[in-house]
Amino acid sequence: MPFSIQTAVLTFSLLSVCAPALADQVQDARLEGSLQTALALNRMLNPFRIEVVVKEQRARLSGEVENEVERQLAEHVAQATRGIEQVDNQLRVNPGLVERPLELRAYAQRLEDATLASVIRARLLWSRTTEKASIEVQSSEGVVTLRGKVDSAEAKELAGVVARTTEGVHLVNNLVSLDTAAMAKARENPVGAPTGPQPSDSWVVDKIQNSYRFSRNLDGLNIKVASTEGMVRLSGEVVSSEQKTIAVEIARQIIGVRGVDADLLKVATKVEG
Repeated sequence: MPFSIQTAVLTFSLLSVCAPALADQVQDARLEGSLQTALALNRMLNPFRIEVVVKEQRARLSGEVENEVERQLAEHVAQATRGIEQVDNQLRVNPGLVERPLELRAYAQRLEDATLASVIRARLLWSRTTEKASIEVQSSEGVVTLRGKVDSAEAKELAGVVARTTEGVHLVNNLVSLDTAAMAKARENPVGAPTGPQPSDSWVVDKIQNSYRFSRNLDGLNIKVASTEGMVRLSGEVVSSEQKTIAVEIARQIIGVRGVDADLLKVATKVEG
């Protein structure tokens, strides 16, 4: 029995010592992942193989970049990562990397175009006006081309607006055409009429928030969204009355939205300096 008590005490002591160390390792791993993600999402840095090691909130960067500007940028990204207290920048500058980054940047651009097209397709699916429209979306270096047929001029126009207002889009070629037969059929069932079960309020809020996040016209982080049985309430702050109008219109066209109350969405007042 005494042996068992001693063993238990020893085990407890070891756990007491190891628990903080384990928590630190988990925290370091999370910071490592956050920093690697930030570097991968940076357009200038994602072509380079930058290794990251984080220990006790200190990040060590190693690998090679093409020039000193990119070396300093990587350090700034690390310093801006929440939780990183110090940065040991061991990145080497190698001008001979020019060819490889060009190849990888082309690959990164293809991925970015694919992502951009997917974002636009998703936004079209969330809209009551274009959810059933057969619209093909293609992106090449930020130039988006829309093709297909829709049943109303409103759907064609909205498709173009959705594409143009998506962050990362430089130009839109709206080649969507009007299907006269479908237009005649659509007149029998107006766009505003419910066509299916009411989506959950959490779904509605999520799609509005994502639409704000993907829009180049809004700072979605400053807009709070709530929904009760499809009645949406917007609150927070925007920088102009134009932004408020855009926020209301984006919310209004989401599937399941029955009304939008934006009385609590305030326009920031300018302070004269």
